[in-house]
Amino acid sequence: MKNYWVIGGAGWLGRPVVERLAFQGARVLCADLPGRAAEWLAAEKHPPGILPADFDAFQAEGIADWVAKRIDEGGIPDGIANLTYASTARPLKDLTAAEFDHVNHGNLTCTLLLTRAIADAMATRGTGSVVLFSSMYGGLSPDPSIYGPGMNPNPIEYGVNKAGIRQMARYLAVHYGPMGIRCNSISPGPFPNATIQERDPAFISRLSSKVPMGRVGNPAEIAGSVAFLLGEDSSFITGIDLPVDGGWTAW
Repeated sequence: MKNYWVIGGAGWLGRPVVERLAFQGARVLCADLPGRAAEWLAAEKHPPGILPADFDAFQAEGIADWVAKRIDEGGIPDGIANLTYASTARPLKDLTAAEFDHVNHGNLTCTLLLTRAIADAMATRGTGSVVLFSSMYGGLSPDPSIYGPGMNPNPIEYGVNKAGIRQMARYLAVHYGPMGIRCNSISPGPFPNATIQERDPAFISRLSSKVPMGRVGNPAEIAGSVAFLLGEDSSFITGIDLPVDGGWTAW
């Protein structure tokens, strides 16, 4: 039985990833902010093999101990997917240095510390797969014209951090490749959550007009790409960024 960890597993895109891996027969550690994974798992029916865990992706000083404890409880994971992110949602003119640094700390520094701790453990076994989450905005800028009055374009710190995640995946792929560890990233396109879709259909229409497929993504459509990159079917793939964006970056 495969042993996977999904960090940020109780979120909008994390949930279908957790369920897809569990449906395939894996044991899945679903880690999210304190109480969030347990609450989601208690509220709905799920396939067996999903275990909740609390994890605060911004607490750098606790990462090594958290990883060690999870490994003591369930063994070294065969693969991890990290979907955590943060942003301020503030306009560029209002973004402070402290806010920018804080988001960088969570999205980049803590992602590096977490990934390194897990990959080092994987290296003792000689196998493992890491999937980090970037974004279409890790490679291009948001189009201000699709945002209506009172809306802020996707914030700069989010795009800067997601660009960094792509490079982190490439660097880690090269570093850990000789140890049998693969590392890739995924760049989702537009996957607005249900609240946004219900609240602002006009925005969803404008967003969809930027997609060659003419629609936004369904959360379930991200899960297959994660399962592929974690599994044996991608055993000779490392250091890539896989866009799952309906063609957003094709034009």
